[in-house]
Amino acid sequence: MISRVADHCFWLGRYLERAEHTARVLHVTTTLALDAELSSEQSWAPIVIVFGERETFCEKRGEPAAGNGETVQEYMTWDEENFVSMVWSIRAARENARSIREVVSLEVWEIVNELYLYMTGGEGRREYFANRWGFYRSVRKLCELALGFTRSTMLHDTPLDFIWLGVQLERAGQTARNLDVHHHAFTTLPDKNEIVQTALWLSLLRSCSGFEPFMKRHRGAVTGQAVAAFLLLEPSFPRSVRHAVEEAYQCYTAIRPPAEHQLPGGRSLERIAMLSAVLAEEPPGGLVGDRVHAIVTQIVDETAVICAGLGEELFRYGPG
Repeated sequence: MISRVADHCFWLGRYLERAEHTARVLHVTTTLALDAELSSEQSWAPIVIVFGERETFCEKRGEPAAGNGETVQEYMTWDEENFVSMVWSIRAARENARSIREVVSLEVWEIVNELYLYMTGGEGRREYFANRWGFYRSVRKLCELALGFTRSTMLHDTPLDFIWLGVQLERAGQTARNLDVHHHAFTTLPDKNEIVQTALWLSLLRSCSGFEPFMKRHRGAVTGQAVAAFLLLEPSFPRSVRHAVEEAYQCYTAIRPPAEHQLPGGRSLERIAMLSAVLAEEPPGGLVGDRVHAIVTQIVDETAVICAGLGEELFRYGPG
């Protein structure tokens, strides 16, 4: 496979996963802002931090706007200059799919195009203002359908491996960011009301589609340590960081076997393997206090380095 096609496959997966994750986080926060005893700042400011947009957002909208739910939602949904907004991610996903139309299946192309037209053709904006919950649900369903079609309608060969490598690395980084920012917010809340803290941890689980799986594993009290361990280390939960990194490693070894030393990409392979080993050896009972911040920072940094390394080694573009 030529590097251009591999690059488009990789970013198609990343952008679809990013758009779906953004819709999920905004969806959950709209409910949290109504149900929990939190200020608007405590509810909405973590979103722009999770996506690494705090500085840019404050420059464009002003720092007080980080506590305005409508402003944050508009910025993360419709801002054409925000590279992590839903409309930007969906537009980029469609452009990547169009560039490799000979590789993706008809079903994948049709659903990605449908998602793009929904966001840019007026229907999405109408539903956004009329039914915010339904809008986020529609975006999530279309993104998940597109990703599902890649698995069910494409050959399970190198293009699909690159798509899912992008999906899994994006998922690992986003889950770690989400946990880090929310964990920091939870531990610095002036009010240690147990009911409020439980509501916050449950909202974090829902933002990662992990509420029901978590409750099947943990039938007792919902604690920060248990939630952190589940989202980071649970091997059977498909949105945990450990599961995503292990899946990324499997996809990458299918593309670049470890024994083929003459092939490019060896440094990235080693980094994914090392990150997978760190997560497999981390004791769940040790995820308390500063250890949560330390390990999620390592995950965010490592996934960023791995993605940049793939660009240099396989896709042939330099850093940045």
